[in-house]
Amino acid sequence: MVSRRRGRTAPEPEARPKGRTARVRMTGKERRQQLLDVARALFAEKGFDGTSIEEIAHRAGVSKPVVYEHFGGKEGVYAVVVDREMRNLLDLVVSALSAGHPRDLLEQAARALLDYIDNNTDGFRVLVRDSPVASNSGTFSSLLNDIASQVEHILALQFSARGYDAKLAPLYSQALVGMVALTGQWWLEARKPKKEEVAAHLVNLAWNGLSHLEHKPRLSTK
Repeated sequence: MVSRRRGRTAPEPEARPKGRTARVRMTGKERRQQLLDVARALFAEKGFDGTSIEEIAHRAGVSKPVVYEHFGGKEGVYAVVVDREMRNLLDLVVSALSAGHPRDLLEQAARALLDYIDNNTDGFRVLVRDSPVASNSGTFSSLLNDIASQVEHILALQFSARGYDAKLAPLYSQALVGMVALTGQWWLEARKPKKEEVAAHLVNLAWNGLSHLEHKPRLSTK
C-alpha cells in the first residue's frame, strides 16, 4: 500500500503593524527624504512635543538608529523640516513678486501664500506652530520679515515714483504682509471661500480701503 505524503501548507505572512510601511532598500538621499516627509506629516499632526523618534521610525519602516544616523535626534530632524519649508515659502513668494503695479503686487503676494498653504498644508502647519528649537532660517516671524523686506523694496520704488514718502515703505510692507499671513492662517482651517476669492478680498481691503470696498472684487492677474 502506497502512502501519500501531505504537502505542507505555506505559513501565512505576518501581519504588518498598522501604520508601518514595508522596508524598502533606498539610497541614503532617498531615505533622508523619506524620513523628512514622514516627520513633516507627524509634526503637522501632533506638534513637536507630541512626536517621537520611535513614531517617525515606525512610520518610515526603519529602526530608531537610522533616524539618529541621519539627523542626530528629534531636534535635528525638526530643524531640517522647518528650514526646508521656510526656504520653499520664501522662494515661492519672492519669485511671485514680479509685477510693476502695486495692485498686481498685492495679488501676487496673496495668491503665492494661499497657493503654498493649499499645496503644502503640512508644511505650513509646522511653520505656524511655536518652534521649540532654533532653525538655521529662524522662525516664522523672521520669515515674514524677510518677505516684508522684499515687498518694502518694491513699495519704496512705487512711493518715490508717485510722490509719497519712501520712508513709510517699511510700515506699509509689514502691514500688508502681516494681513496676508494672518488671513492665511485663518484660511488654513476655514478653507472657505475659495482661495482666489480670499485673495481678491485681501486686495480689495488693501487697495480700496474700508470706505471704498468693492461688493464683488475680482483678481486682475492670472
